[in-house]
Amino acid sequence: MEMIEQLIMSFLATAAFGILFNAPRNSLLKCGFVGMTGWLVYYYLEKHTSNVVSATLAAAFVVGFISHMLAKQYRGPVIIFSVAGIIPLVPGGTFYNAMRHFVVIDYNSALSLAGRAFLISGAIAMGLVFSEALNHIYRHVNSSKR
Repeated sequence: MEMIEQLIMSFLATAAFGILFNAPRNSLLKCGFVGMTGWLVYYYLEKHTSNVVSATLAAAFVVGFISHMLAKQYRGPVIIFSVAGIIPLVPGGTFYNAMRHFVVIDYNSALSLAGRAFLISGAIAMGLVFSEALNHIYRHVNSSKR
């Protein structure tokens, strides 16, 4: 039951962000699917490995990979799917708590939370970069075979 709730909420959050992001209407369901899939990967890996950074890296890679597939299939820009798809992975709550701890002068907790949030943000960026690099290599290899 918990997994179904996670999937529904991640789908809704991603599709709602797609609306805020002014994504085309015909791509909102696809954006929701990308975010839901990325969150599913993250949720499963984090639950089984307890490593948030590697789970985020893998989930961002999957988001980037699926975004490239959908962009190619529907002849649209990759950024529509990838930006909406990473929204469930963004460590907004962790950044908020880090700033809250800075304000109440609890610097040890604040630095710990800020470091964690920056690692997660870096993992998102690296996952997207890895999927972009893999897609670029794949296109280069396929174009040289022709």
